Amino acid sequence: MLRCVVLLCGLALTFPAWGSGFAELGRLAERGYQIGAEARLLGDGAAPGELLGAIEPARQLSPASVTKAYLAAAALDRWGPQHRFTTHLVSEAQVDAQGVLQGDLVLDGGGDPGLVTEDLWRLAQRLHQAGVRRVEGQLVVSQWRFGPVACITTDRCQAQTRVGNSYSALLSSAGVNHGNWCVNVAPGAAAGEPARVTSCDSQALVLGVDNGIETRAADGGTEFSAERVTREEGDVMLLRGHIALGASPRDVYRASGDPARQTARTLMAMLEQSGIGVGQGYVTSIEPPPASARVLAQVQGRPLQELLLHVMNYSNNFMADVLALNLVDRPRASLLEGGEALQDYVAGVPDHGPLIMLSGSGLTTENRTSAQGANVLLESMFHRTALFPSFVASFQSPGNGVSRFIRRGSPVFQEHVMLKTGTLNQPIAVRAASGYFRTRSGRWGVFTVLVNGTSSTPWLNWAQVLDPLALDLERMIEAH
Repeated sequence: MLRCVVLLCGLALTFPAWGSGFAELGRLAERGYQIGAEARLLGDGAAPGELLGAIEPARQLSPASVTKAYLAAAALDRWGPQHRFTTHLVSEAQVDAQGVLQGDLVLDGGGDPGLVTEDLWRLAQRLHQAGVRRVEGQLVVSQWRFGPVACITTDRCQAQTRVGNSYSALLSSAGVNHGNWCVNVAPGAAAGEPARVTSCDSQALVLGVDNGIETRAADGGTEFSAERVTREEGDVMLLRGHIALGASPRDVYRASGDPARQTARTLMAMLEQSGIGVGQGYVTSIEPPPASARVLAQVQGRPLQELLLHVMNYSNNFMADVLALNLVDRPRASLLEGGEALQDYVAGVPDHGPLIMLSGSGLTTENRTSAQGANVLLESMFHRTALFPSFVASFQSPGNGVSRFIRRGSPVFQEHVMLKTGTLNQPIAVRAASGYFRTRSGRWGVFTVLVNGTSSTPWLNWAQVLDPLALDLERMIEAH
C-alpha cells in the first residue's frame, strides 16, 4: 500500500510538465530551458474559457519580438486602424514670380514609421505643382518630435559607426526607408571589371560607395559582403567580394548612421529629379518649424492597419520602435519612455499581471512578460470587435506566412493557427510564439509559449520549439 502511495505521489509531481497539455514542449524543460506556456479556449466575455495546457504560465520571461503584439494592441487602441501619419514640407518664406522660395524649406518629420522614397518623391512633385522651382535657402529636415534617439542596445550603438545588417536601424521621427540605405549590385560588362553599383532610390547614388566587388566569369560564383561605415564625408557602403557574369542584380540593405541625414540626402535627390534646385544644401534639426510656417506640400502615410502588417509579419524593429515613440505624449521621447507607454496601456487590461517593457520592438532583452499575461492581452483584443480584425490580420499563418521558418507541422497546425514569433540569440537564446487558433468545432483559442535559454543552454533553434508546439496545438485543435 505504501508503495502505491509513493508511486501516486511521483505521478502527481510529474503531472504539471507531462500532463499539462504541452506534453511535447514540456520535454525542453528537462534539457534546462526556462519555459512559460499557456493555451486556453476563449470565453464569451462573461466567463473564462477552458484551460487546455500550462507550464509555469505566470513565469516572467523575455518575449523578444512577441513584444510587437503589445505594440500593435496599444497602437490600435490609441489611433484606430485607419490612422495615417502625415509628413509636411513647410516654409515661412514666400515663392516669387519665378518660382523661387526665398528662404528655407523644412521637412517636418511626422513620425511616419512607413515613410519611403515614394513618399518623398510625391512631396517633391507636389512642391513642383505648387510652383516652386528653386529653394534659395537650405533644406532643413526637422526631427523635433524624436531623434536622434539614444541607443540602448549593443547592436544599435555599434550601428552609429558601422553595421553589417538592416535590423539595427537607428531611430528618428524623420526617418525614411526604415532607416536603411539600399544599393543594387549587378555584374559589370565583362569579367575583371568592377560590379555595377547603383542606388535603389534615385538615378544618382545618394551615399558614398567603396566598391571592391569584382565581376568574374559566369561560372565564378557570387559571394560578397556589405558593410555601411561612417566616414568623415558621411555614410559609405563598403562592398567586397565577387559576382558572376550574368548573375541577377541584388538589392543590399544596411542601416544608416543618421536616419534624418539619410532623409535629407534622399529628398535632395528627389527635388533635383523634379527640377527643383536647393541653393544652400541641407541640414538636420531638432527644432520644430516656426509656428508661422505654412504648408507647401504634404503626404499621408499608409493606414495603421497596413503598417502593422509590416511591423508584425516582417518583425520590423525600426517601425515598431518609431510607433512606440509616437505613443509618448511629449516631444524628444526615449525608447524607455516608449516602453513605459506600453506598460501604461497594459495597466488598463484587467488581470494581465506584471510587465516590463523597455522598447516596442523587443530588441531590448530586458523586456519581460508571462504566457498568462500575453494571453490576457490577446483575449482582451478578441473582445474588441472594432479592432480585432485589424489586430489578428497582422499575425502570420504558418501555411502561407512570409516567414518560411514557421512553415512546419501538419496541415491542421498550418491552417488553424495565427501567430507572432520572437527570436533572440544574445545574450541568451529566446524563441517565443503567441497567437490564436481555431478548433475543429470553430471555437477560438489563444496560446503563448516563451522559451528562454540560460548560460548552460546557449543554443536553441526554431525546430526545437515549433515542432513540439505544432504537435501539442494540433491535439488541442482536434480535441475541441
